[in-house]
Amino acid sequence: MGRRHLARELALKVLFELETDGGDAERSLQYHVAESRADAEVAEFARTLIQGVRDHQTEIDAHLAEASSNWGLDQMAKVERTLLRIASFEIRYLPSVPLKAAINESIELAKTFGGPDSGKFVNGILGRIAADAEIRRHPAEGAPRKAE
Repeated sequence: MGRRHLARELALKVLFELETDGGDAERSLQYHVAESRADAEVAEFARTLIQGVRDHQTEIDAHLAEASSNWGLDQMAKVERTLLRIASFEIRYLPSVPLKAAINESIELAKTFGGPDSGKFVNGILGRIAADAEIRRHPAEGAPRKAE
């Protein structure tokens, strides 16, 4: 398992717990870091993901709601919703993370921790978010062309 994959898994576990019982993010992270024997670099990336999702959750949730017009956030399974938040944070706020890496890692975690169709669901929503994010990064390329 890759280091960033492990960090994303740790972030998933912590954010999942926090949504259930509030709790203390740092304490939960330290527990999961010790349990998985992750090193300081893995823990730091997980911390970045956790804090980033928490800091930007309102904006992230608004983008998720827009991208998943047929599903309200409250209708999504908690694992899928949490993974979508993590990947959305990476896509929108961490330009150093390759777009495909954020999406593929989330799909793999959805297959591991979610239901049988979780990977497809996560892929569909993140595809819409990624397309929107790409247009925002490169507006001239995504703009409709004028007829000549």
